[in-house]
Amino acid sequence: MGFYAEKILPTMIDISCSLEPAMALRRRLVPEACGKVLEVGMGSGINLAFYDPGRVEFVWGLEPSEGMRRKARNNIARSPVEVRLLDLPGEQIPLPDNSVDTVLTTFTLCTIPDLRAALAQIQRVMKPGARLVFCEHGLADSPALQRWQNRITPVWKKCFGGCHLNRPIGSVLEEAGFTIVELENFYMEKGPKLLGYMYFGQASLRG
Repeated sequence: MGFYAEKILPTMIDISCSLEPAMALRRRLVPEACGKVLEVGMGSGINLAFYDPGRVEFVWGLEPSEGMRRKARNNIARSPVEVRLLDLPGEQIPLPDNSVDTVLTTFTLCTIPDLRAALAQIQRVMKPGARLVFCEHGLADSPALQRWQNRITPVWKKCFGGCHLNRPIGSVLEEAGFTIVELENFYMEKGPKLLGYMYFGQASLRG
């Protein structure tokens, strides 16, 4: 990893993902987690403050970026729940089958290079009855915005850690074998609509 990827990019992502509209969504979503939790793409640990210690046994924090793991140290030290760091990408989750009660993703599924492989790994580690709780941005509901998202994404990915603006998160989850239990689609209150079409909800294993 180069200087940009490990020094500059983590700071940029941390700042943008800590803006109040995103924090409001985190405050809504994270308390839904319970039991043994796997947070995929823990980043700098922004979500840790919002876990309910009365509902969560501990959190496995999966984060492949060394720069992000460094930035997470202070949030881990203040965390109300135990955190067990895992330094591998989503395509390589080092956990046993059927070991996780809740998988949490926030602004993560847009960046994983092989999303299909990562979702297969997530399904593998989920217990029967487990939930995937997610807050993700992706493909907008406007054809005009979709065209711009498709145009911009190739360059955007190179600058912002592989982030895709145009992933249809709901469809991707269903095609991967999840059942969508709850789903809200809306635009973030502030910021460009190209970046802020949200997929907010929960999914379970099909069958």
